[in-house]
Amino acid sequence: MKLKKRLLVWSTLLVLCLQPSAYALDIAGMKIDDDAEIENSHLKLNGAGIAYKAVFKVYVAALYTSGKVSSFDEVISVPGPKRVALTFIRNVESGTLIRILSQSIQDNTQKSEMSKIIPGLIRLSEMFSANKNIAVGDVVTVDWIPGMGTVIRVQGKQQGAPIKDPDFFRALVSVWVGNFPAEFHLKDALLGIK
Repeated sequence: MKLKKRLLVWSTLLVLCLQPSAYALDIAGMKIDDDAEIENSHLKLNGAGIAYKAVFKVYVAALYTSGKVSSFDEVISVPGPKRVALTFIRNVESGTLIRILSQSIQDNTQKSEMSKIIPGLIRLSEMFSANKNIAVGDVVTVDWIPGMGTVIRVQGKQQGAPIKDPDFFRALVSVWVGNFPAEFHLKDALLGIK
């Protein structure tokens, strides 16, 4: 009887060990899902990496799309929803985050286009003002949902109404994968270029 019990325990442990993980990656102790579900659309992890401020790890970014992409233009043109998920490794004041995002958007957007996205930038600033601090483990998602717009969530809670202008999403996603991203190594990681 003892032998049967031991075999049962060992076989159960073996089965548990062989089950696939729900996570594709573990980066800096943060578990990164290998897929995402947005508005009944299944997205796959395209790539993930760490964002730094000086020598400090700030957050893990992950890009989800409906198909493999390896350039900014492909991110924009791939059909269906898209997501950039940021999982924070350290506490960040939202004002600092907004300044970094705004500067990177300006670096990637032509002056003639900036006036079109000002309303979206103001809304983005208001959204993060409601969340003074982003804590370790907090997740911020930036979703593009066709027919709806850019939806930003902090810890799963939607921050205001969607920003409908597709130019705004294009400008915001350029922070991570544009021609002049905030960090080139992160862009390469998100696009799967290593």
